[in-house]
Amino acid sequence: MDMSDRTVLITGSTDGVGRRVAERLATTGATVLVHGRNKVRAEDLASGIRDNGGKAAVYLADFSSLDEVRALANAIERDHSRLDLLINNAGIGTGGDAGRRTSRDGYELRFAVNYLAGFLLTGRLLPLLTASAPARIVNVSSAGQQAVDFSDIMLTHGYSGMRAYCQSKLAQIMFTFDLAAQLAGSGVTVNCLHPATYMDTTMVRQAGVAPLSSVDQGADAILNLAVCNALEGQSGLYYDGLRPSRAAAQAYDASARQRLRILSESLTGLA
Repeated sequence: MDMSDRTVLITGSTDGVGRRVAERLATTGATVLVHGRNKVRAEDLASGIRDNGGKAAVYLADFSSLDEVRALANAIERDHSRLDLLINNAGIGTGGDAGRRTSRDGYELRFAVNYLAGFLLTGRLLPLLTASAPARIVNVSSAGQQAVDFSDIMLTHGYSGMRAYCQSKLAQIMFTFDLAAQLAGSGVTVNCLHPATYMDTTMVRQAGVAPLSSVDQGADAILNLAVCNALEGQSGLYYDGLRPSRAAAQAYDASARQRLRILSESLTGLA
């Protein structure tokens, strides 16, 4: 797909697969909006893109704070008249801490960063995406999925990082399917994927796992959903790498998706 004069936002794009996707999209002529928490790494990526003839702008936000997510959305709306592609990639893996932690808003940290932040950001940017249609949303999820426990969604009992991660990733998929139905006919499509298994990233190494896939394999899969002409107009899909696949059963439960949406709107204040 020719991305000249198009604007793309990739959350979590200062490291790992997000960084590789940003670098590769920059070569297509797109204006890349780099997002991360670390200013030095974000500016380093943006400078590299510009040095190679690309276009980039930096936006900082910590996704453990919903106020910072709102500020990010406000800044993008202020600075850009269009948004053609949103890739929700930012997240926390299964390792890297000893126990349950909470976000600045008091929510279980992985649920907040991996799911609620993307839910809020997408909702806030939908008017801009719709005005730029045809536009695409890609949610970077995982094959690691566990049913959302509505009786203890913040996992105050029996906590583990793996359980929290897998619940947050299935929530992303449920959100994808629910939003695809809402956006039918709008010109905005939304799909999700498991990019690759145990890519060679900081997140995987922090979990103490030996990498099995390259970052470029994951980037190939994300870019397939992001810019492949053959997928124009297709929405509500879950991919495993480059192949259509099927998510965990709860993702296909319309009542569970509605319950999650109502709860998410309440937790984020998104009407």
